[in-house]
Amino acid sequence: MSRTTARVGPMTATPGPVPALDVDAMLDDPKQRIIVCCGSGGVGKTTTAASIALRAAERGRKVVVLTIDPARRLAQSMGIEALDNTPRPVPGVASTGSTSGGSLDAMMLDMKRTFDEVVESQASPEKAQQILNNPFYIAVSSSFAGTQEYMAMEKLGQLDKDARASGRWDLIVVDTPPSRSALDFLDAPERLSSFLDGKFMKLLLAPARGPAKLMTAGFGLVTKAVTTIIGGQVLNDMQAFVSAFDTLFGGFRQRAQRTFELLQAEGTSFLVVAAPEPDALREAAYFVERLSAEKMPLAGLVVNRASTDPGGDLTAAAAMSGYEKLRDAEDDVTRMAAGLLRLHADRKLIVERESRLRSRFATAHPRVRTVVLPALPTDVHDLDGLRRIGDLLSHGTEPQG
Repeated sequence: MSRTTARVGPMTATPGPVPALDVDAMLDDPKQRIIVCCGSGGVGKTTTAASIALRAAERGRKVVVLTIDPARRLAQSMGIEALDNTPRPVPGVASTGSTSGGSLDAMMLDMKRTFDEVVESQASPEKAQQILNNPFYIAVSSSFAGTQEYMAMEKLGQLDKDARASGRWDLIVVDTPPSRSALDFLDAPERLSSFLDGKFMKLLLAPARGPAKLMTAGFGLVTKAVTTIIGGQVLNDMQAFVSAFDTLFGGFRQRAQRTFELLQAEGTSFLVVAAPEPDALREAAYFVERLSAEKMPLAGLVVNRASTDPGGDLTAAAAMSGYEKLRDAEDDVTRMAAGLLRLHADRKLIVERESRLRSRFATAHPRVRTVVLPALPTDVHDLDGLRRIGDLLSHGTEPQG
C-alpha cells in the first residue's frame, strides 16, 4: 500500500483505504515540534520514543527526548546512566539527512526535582524553602498518585518554552510514564488540581483565610476529629503546606491548561503504542477515543512486538494433527519432528490470534494509521538496536486481517 507524504495529523473521515503510518514523513516535517508516545505500561513506549528521537536526529532534526525510567542498558546506551533532570547530548549520533546537522539530547524525568523547580520558580526564596522543607510537601511531591504524570507535562512545558527561546531543539519526543492506564497522562493535571483545590484543602485553609464565622465550635470539632485520625503533627504539616502553597496554586492550574493546549496545537502528534494483546489494545482504543474527544492530533498506532508468521503452507490444524500422530513414536527423530510440528502450530495460532485482535481494532477505528513492529529476539540496549527499531518503524507493515 502506498504511503502518504502529507503531515500525519488528526484522522479525517475520507473515503478509501487508509495509508500506512509514515513515520519518516512526520519526522521530516519542520512543523512537527512535539511527538508524544503514549499507551499502557510495558508495551515499549520508552524504546519507541528513543528510536524515533534517534532517527529524527540522524535525519537532521535537533531533538530532545524525555524518557521515563528506561531500562538500565538502554539508559547507558544513551549516555544517561544516572537519573538526571537536565538534557545532555547522546554520544554517537551522526546526522546524515541534512547539511545543517542534527543532534540528540536525552534526559530522564526526576519527578521530585521537577516539582521543586516549579516551586522555586514561582515563590520567593523564603517561601520556596518553607514549602520544600515541609514533610507533607515531600510526601506529595514524591509519591502522590498522578504526580509523575503531572510533572511529565510540567517538564514538557518547560522544554517547549526553552526550545522556542533558545532554538536549541526543534523537536521534542516524550515518553509518557508507565501508568496502569494510558489515560493517566491526560487526567493527572486535573486529578492533582482537584486534590489541591478540594474541600478538605479549603477546610485546612479556613483558619488562615477566614471568614470569622468558620472559626466556630463546629470547625473545632472537625479539626479535633481529623487530628484523632491522622495525628496532630501531620495535620499541622498539612495546614502549613496548604497555607504556603495557596499562593502558587493558580500558577499550577494555568500552566497545566497551557500544556494541555500545547498538546492540542498544530505541530504536536500522538503515537499510541500497544502490544498485540487484548488489554493493551483496549487501552489503546480508549486513548484513541479520548484524543479524538479532546481534539488532540493522533498520528497513528504502533503495534509493538508482534509475532512473526513461521511461513509455509502448513496450517495450524494440519501441524497439530501431525503432532498428535507422531508424538508417541518410539524413535527420537520422529518425536523431534512431532515437537517441531507442535511449535509450528503454536506459532501459527498466536499469529492468527494477534491478527484477529488487530483486525478488531481496525474495524472499530478504521481511520487510524497503523504500523506493526515484529518482536525482536533480544532486548534493545544500544544505539544500533534503536536504529533497527527506527528502520522497522519506517518500513513496518500494516495489520492484516
